[in-house]
Amino acid sequence: MTASPAQGQTGFAAEPMGFYTDTTVCIGCKACEVACKAWNQLPAANGGAPAMSGLSYDNTLKLDGIHWRHVKFIEQFAEDRSGGRWLMMSDVCKHCVQAPCLEVCPTGAIIRTEFDTVVIQSDVCNGCRVCIAACPFGVIDINPASNTAQKCTLCYDRLQAGLVPACAQACPTQSIQFGPIAELKERAQARVAQLQGQGESRARLYGADEAFLGGLNSFYLLVDEPEVYGLPRNPRMPTRNLRASALLTMAAAAIAAVLAGLGLRRRRVREVAAREQSPGGGDPQ
Repeated sequence: MTASPAQGQTGFAAEPMGFYTDTTVCIGCKACEVACKAWNQLPAANGGAPAMSGLSYDNTLKLDGIHWRHVKFIEQFAEDRSGGRWLMMSDVCKHCVQAPCLEVCPTGAIIRTEFDTVVIQSDVCNGCRVCIAACPFGVIDINPASNTAQKCTLCYDRLQAGLVPACAQACPTQSIQFGPIAELKERAQARVAQLQGQGESRARLYGADEAFLGGLNSFYLLVDEPEVYGLPRNPRMPTRNLRASALLTMAAAAIAAVLAGLGLRRRRVREVAAREQSPGGGDPQ
């Protein structure tokens, strides 16, 4: 059931809000993709006639500047097709508590809202693409219509008006659940316990704790390893790589200095040898 947090006349209460996606009940209908496109007025790909990818029923392929929701189809079947399963997941921006994109944005276009979500302001974005490189989930891309970086806003305009995000509103199986983060985590943990009690030992939550990026305000219930769903096991903030990068740079500089010194020494040895081998080169004056 979609959460209905306490709200005033104009919108939801200002507290951390987000998505809990239970992948075990996703049926791959793509209603979330359609609702997201319609509400946010995102342009169609290839004039509305995208090429077939040949990858199961996935023709969107990835999140980008005009696809803010993406339903993944993951087939796990034996070669003889005697047994197997489909894993489906509606992917979206994770609205990280410690957002790499926000950390690197040079113009202040990326902000954190009163709902603890992450939003890109198109009128401030200069299209530099730094946020695209920083996002460990491959969420952000350039919208060709605006030439600015864009992604899911968690329907910030709808939240301000007290409306549930379009994708969660459209989901027929309640795979996408919206509400206060604290409430969603309790619901998700109960669901994991239920699945494990039914024998699904692989059931786990991804992004529901502070293990990486301070936690994700859009987290998932998975029944396989994160990599199977195309999710990184250990996403990091860009600044966490600075120390290692600095050490590597210093080591490279030291090695270059040593090699340069050895090269200079060899050159001097060759010059001395050439002088001594020349006629009269070694005779005392």
